[in-house]
Amino acid sequence: MLIHPWDAARDTAEWQRWLAAHDFGQLAVNGLAGEPPFVQPMHFAYDPEGAGPYGEAVAHLARPNPLWPALDAHPEVLLSVVDDYAFVPGPWQAPPDVPPEHGTPTSVYAAVQLRCTARVVDDPDEKAALLNRQVAHFQQPGTSVPVTAGDPPYGRMLPGIRALLLEVTDVRAKFKYATHKPEEVQDRIAAGLAERGAPRDAGALAMQRGRRRQPV
Repeated sequence: MLIHPWDAARDTAEWQRWLAAHDFGQLAVNGLAGEPPFVQPMHFAYDPEGAGPYGEAVAHLARPNPLWPALDAHPEVLLSVVDDYAFVPGPWQAPPDVPPEHGTPTSVYAAVQLRCTARVVDDPDEKAALLNRQVAHFQQPGTSVPVTAGDPPYGRMLPGIRALLLEVTDVRAKFKYATHKPEEVQDRIAAGLAERGAPRDAGALAMQRGRRRQPV
């Protein structure tokens, strides 16, 4: 992923705040020899205080998932999260001294890529503990019975899944919201997003406004 200086995260706290509200991504695992990568959509729970240099993420997948042999062979994986994206028509991006029809279309988006070392967890008790951590991230306390190995209702389901503990060893974060453009262009993009009101425009607009308020 190309990251220009003006699109880079201002600090660790910026990408961690964004990631705290974005917990669905794609896990990319190198394929076996001659095969393309596996790309698995999944929910995950990120913990900035976890074991890796940049924390850890917890997830689980079904045991029949075909990626397990590749993951065993290549435990270095990438967890990619992209959101708050929108298409920006060319006229919105036209410099002040250029006709609107000469403006260049582009995209705005936020992306965080976590490079991780994956550990597959099959021990029933450890797996139950990791599942409880993940459920606690997504649900209100007390809304589901805790998972306990061997106990109903979920104990009998544990053999059907495998847990993933992803230690985050590196992070690449990008917030591409045209904040290096002249103020007039940034204002035009913001006005366009607000007026168009497409499904993801509100999120992109909030990100653009937030980036403009931050010191460079």
